[in-house]
Amino acid sequence: MSSSHGPDVSPYDALVLLSFGGPEKPEDVIPFLENVTRGRGIPRERLEAVGEHYFLFGGRSPINDQNRALLAAIRDDLAGNGMDLPVYWGNRNWDPYLTEAMTQMRDDGIRRAAVLTTSAYSSYSSCRQYREDLADAVAQVEGAPRLDRLRQYFNHPGFIEPVVDAALTSLAELSDKVRDDAVLVFVTHSIPTEMARTSGPDGDAYVRQHLSAVEEVSARLRHQTGRRRRHDLVYCSRSGSPRTPWLEPDVNDHLDALAATGTKAVVLIPIGFVSDHMEVIYDLDIEALATAEKLGLEAARAATPGVDPRFVAMARDLLLERAAAERGEPVQPETVGSMPPWSGVCAVGCCPNPRGERPALCGQDA
Repeated sequence: MSSSHGPDVSPYDALVLLSFGGPEKPEDVIPFLENVTRGRGIPRERLEAVGEHYFLFGGRSPINDQNRALLAAIRDDLAGNGMDLPVYWGNRNWDPYLTEAMTQMRDDGIRRAAVLTTSAYSSYSSCRQYREDLADAVAQVEGAPRLDRLRQYFNHPGFIEPVVDAALTSLAELSDKVRDDAVLVFVTHSIPTEMARTSGPDGDAYVRQHLSAVEEVSARLRHQTGRRRRHDLVYCSRSGSPRTPWLEPDVNDHLDALAATGTKAVVLIPIGFVSDHMEVIYDLDIEALATAEKLGLEAARAATPGVDPRFVAMARDLLLERAAAERGEPVQPETVGSMPPWSGVCAVGCCPNPRGERPALCGQDA
């Protein structure tokens, strides 16, 4: 469904932006957190403690506003490139829910759509759970369109290049006396170690994908600055039972260890996030920067890709890549770094649900 002068996007007649969702006012916060943690037995006291993070920002997560901006940017990019394609938006945990988007698509006559998630990496919570959401929405909405999930994009240049430039900007913000020796601290969302172990079709994909992205960004920064810097992958936003092992080290513990060995400055690079949502503006901008200040570390936090034009154009590239593949045409996916392009069609046992098997869209069929 493109103009006569635009790229061929058949067999698709729509694109869906699928995201996590977030509260937009104080009374949304606890119901939202109950949605997020449903079935996990998290006590209400813990939800109320986490809710305080949101109340610091008026009970409003930034994620929905960021998705609105991304949605508008993708629409403008597609239209500017001659692609007359509607773009819909649905969330896992808050309004607008994915089922609402599916209902609207059905009513609009959409028959087949590609799906872009706001997560670059593979694990149960960052990939398969979204596939379960898609399967649930299709099952709940009679006449829902067929859905094809686009591939994970941790190694697409449209994701990597904005991260590099954001890190360069943050390095420039440091004082001259510490800049050359600053440590690059790449931060992503922690997940249970067992979930990490079983991620991807062959296991350990979540960490391997992150390390590939970290190495690529670090190599580009070394090339552009002429300096070889220490770089580490660390984690934030651990939750759940303290008896369950999660990926470590925590960013705050790592900053403490760096300070103890004489480090004077760090750049916090949120490599695991595509926009500045709660884990970034609370865990990094409030907690981690406060830790750095307490330790006497000069610190700067790099921006996430957000609506960087290269990241926005990546959505178009992934869509055209998948459309060509579905038409049986040869495709050379754009990638950078040490790992090959990730498949858009997931293996049956990929990123298993730790709480039991549920129907999940595999990436090709609803």
